[in-house]
Amino acid sequence: MQMSFRWYGPGYDSVTLEQIRQIPGVKGVITTLYGTQPGEAWKKEDIHRLKETVEDAGLSIYGIESVNVHDDIKTGGGRRDEYIDNYIATLECLGQEGITMVCYNFMPVFDWTRSDLARVRADGSTVLAYNQDIIDKIDPQHMRESIEAMSNGYVMPGWEPERMDRLEALFAMYRDIDEEKLFQNLVYFLKAIGPVCEKYNIHMGIHPDDPAWPIFGLPRIITDKDHIERLLKAVDKPYNGLTLCTGSLGSNPKNDICQIIRSAKGRIPFAHVRNLRYNSDRDFEEAAHLSEDGSMDMYEIMKTLYETGFDGIIRPDHGRAIWGEVSMPGYGLYDRALGAVYLQGLWEAIKKDRQ
Repeated sequence: MQMSFRWYGPGYDSVTLEQIRQIPGVKGVITTLYGTQPGEAWKKEDIHRLKETVEDAGLSIYGIESVNVHDDIKTGGGRRDEYIDNYIATLECLGQEGITMVCYNFMPVFDWTRSDLARVRADGSTVLAYNQDIIDKIDPQHMRESIEAMSNGYVMPGWEPERMDRLEALFAMYRDIDEEKLFQNLVYFLKAIGPVCEKYNIHMGIHPDDPAWPIFGLPRIITDKDHIERLLKAVDKPYNGLTLCTGSLGSNPKNDICQIIRSAKGRIPFAHVRNLRYNSDRDFEEAAHLSEDGSMDMYEIMKTLYETGFDGIIRPDHGRAIWGEVSMPGYGLYDRALGAVYLQGLWEAIKKDRQ
């Protein structure tokens, strides 16, 4: 297991590489070229420059999150193959730089959805939260204004202004796309990028849908064990894997995270491990990583990862805003650093117990 920390890159993140390096046990980051657009081929010199920046700070790049997938690929649009060629070119450049883990998603229009980016909890911290009753009352065309108002001035991943400016057109693209069409387009994409992934031993980890059910009439296809198993079998190759996100999958209380881990054994190159608290079936809020602070058993999750031979990359996921820190919601330094150390403590105890 390699513990990592997400870093958005120069100019986009309130957290510095120097701070990340001081978190015990964290030797690498999960990063991206944040200014690039979906469908754009990344330039090798830009990747190399990013890699040098990270390595000059005494860290390594453990993986990329995300190389965003263009909507023409998701919908099977007329320029699908052109954008897949650009994606392959990006993977080629990443492989040449020795970066061999890529997290991506196949969610229509919105990469993730929350009704609140700063819900106040009893301890005074604030967290990302979701209430279906609020979402049901929102016109999706106005989601941008809601997210921007709560973002502390940061550009939220998946909610970039240039993308949100096209919301009406994006919804129109998905008008005739149901779950089956979206799934088949994903399979088409994965088979097309297979040769470059196998050439460089790149592991693609698809991120589950967040939340794990359809919203705004848009289909969702990576929501539970059955959907995940179907995808892993449809492209039954080592490069086709799952990013295990306990918070996204856990948004649906019916999902058994440990059962999902066991069913995807050997196909999880990357894990986002975080906790959340259920207030009702239609309302959840994110919590500290500590088991007792939320509704998820983090010990059992880490134990199941260990027992199934997980040897990939983990990062703490969304953290609370604590101690007066102002950052991109969910991505401050303090609570995620606490989470990284807590998860490593669980892993060490489990490992020593088994040995």
